[in-house]
Amino acid sequence: MKIELESTGEVKDLGAFITKDLKCHEQHVQSAKKAQSVLSMVKRHFKKTDKDDFKALYNTYIRPHLEYCIHAWSPHLKKDIDCLERIQRRVTTLVDELKKRTYEERLKVLGIYSRQ
Repeated sequence: MKIELESTGEVKDLGAFITKDLKCHEQHVQSAKKAQSVLSMVKRHFKKTDKDDFKALYNTYIRPHLEYCIHAWSPHLKKDIDCLERIQRRVTTLVDELKKRTYEERLKVLGIYSRQ
């Protein structure tokens, strides 16, 4: 007896999205969406943050979404890196005293690395 298996375009396994051509673009998009959602929640609940508050909030709530399973889906395409980098760029503006600085300066002061 033959059973024909249904073909799917993508699958979610252990929280990571993989398409049938083994590209992980959907994983980057979903990670960015989740991180943006958490960032919005943090902005609503914390009106002013300093560097210490930022580190605690970023490392606890946002960074895990940007880096979940990163060794498996390793972003190497520019569009995928930019997708995640946009969220990180927004996150660094949480610190009031750093808002007027450039993105690179904010990263240096906060001790965060860029994927670019």
